[in-house]
Amino acid sequence: MTEAVPSYLSPTGQEIVFLLLGAVAVGSALLVVTTKQLVHAALWLVVAFGALAGCYLVLTAEFVAWVQVLIYVGAVIVLLLFGIMLTRAPVGRSTDLDSGNRVAATVVALATAGVLVTVVIDGFRTAYAPLTPGAGAASELGGSIFSTWVLPFEALSVLLLAALIGAIVLSRTDIRGGASDPADASGVPPPADPVDDPSRTGTSGGSPPDQTGGH
Repeated sequence: MTEAVPSYLSPTGQEIVFLLLGAVAVGSALLVVTTKQLVHAALWLVVAFGALAGCYLVLTAEFVAWVQVLIYVGAVIVLLLFGIMLTRAPVGRSTDLDSGNRVAATVVALATAGVLVTVVIDGFRTAYAPLTPGAGAASELGGSIFSTWVLPFEALSVLLLAALIGAIVLSRTDIRGGASDPADASGVPPPADPVDDPSRTGTSGGSPPDQTGGH
């Protein structure tokens, strides 16, 4: 006797919570890309990441959920806020954040969402995984990352390193470009003209000293 396949019309409590958290994540993600204030966009991104962490908790992936909170909410958002402050980006409402491609972006986003939803529903229509505690433990995930998914993990590490170097370069203010700067590569300005130096002649101008006296 085979086990009855659960129906979409009778969702369980975990499925309802998962749908609510997914709606919060989608709504906050839309606010991230539609708001005209950079700080508000970063804060709405915190809400989106928090909702994703809640989805991981519902799926019994506790380790992934806490990594989501510690890394993305606690580190990436702080890095974004520091980037906004260091680059002196406008904090208040800014009308120039709208690129004018709202229609094209909406079409692309809806088409991408439609393709993803269709593929997921068609591929996992009858696939149901039991939500048993302990499936998202650190030992199982660590073994999978460093054995099966080690190459994407290293590629992501290089990408994050490049982003960190780029943030350091953007935050430095002592980098000068062009050859119009009178200072040389060592940062030492050129010496002053000895004709205009009052300490060399003892007078305030560049005229020679009086030589009419004497014999």
